[in-house]
Amino acid sequence: MSLQITIDLNEADLQFFIDAAKRAQAKAGNLTPKQITDAAGKLLVDSKNVRVPEFIASRLTKLDAMISMVNDAGWDLSESDKKRVLAALTYFADPDDVIPDNVPVLGFLDDAIMIELCQRELQHEIDAYEEFVAHRAAEAKARGVDVNAIKMQRVDWLEDRRAELQSRMDSRRRASYLPTSFSQALFRVT
Repeated sequence: MSLQITIDLNEADLQFFIDAAKRAQAKAGNLTPKQITDAAGKLLVDSKNVRVPEFIASRLTKLDAMISMVNDAGWDLSESDKKRVLAALTYFADPDDVIPDNVPVLGFLDDAIMIELCQRELQHEIDAYEEFVAHRAAEAKARGVDVNAIKMQRVDWLEDRRAELQSRMDSRRRASYLPTSFSQALFRVT
């Protein structure tokens, strides 16, 4: 038997979490990026030692992506993007978060909500980073080497994406026109 619970957070509820994040950011003012990512990583380790609901477990993967994108030399976040991600991660560096993590079943609920809020704020960065990681893994597999042996940079990934898009445009162009010369290809032949 399973039970589905829907939680709707209104503006005041969300403000509660935003305020908690701001308090955590103020407390973390003297922490290094490594200390922040290590503390957030500890949350991941702690969550693996207990049974967490699927709702929480699925959000923890996004926390892992945020930590990785800060630490991944190949991704090389800009300083402003790095500050945004680290600001989001400071909540997880605060041992006094809203619900203590040792509370059975619900201990990571506040963390999951905060991850969801961070994910919405950083959606494009997280999505791009996950594409980069998948591309790097595919490259490693194609070369028959360990993914850690690939020293791919974000610019390499972007160039590969550009080439892929150019190839797709070229193949669509070839498929959409029968004539091969420009003068004959002004209109599609049906």
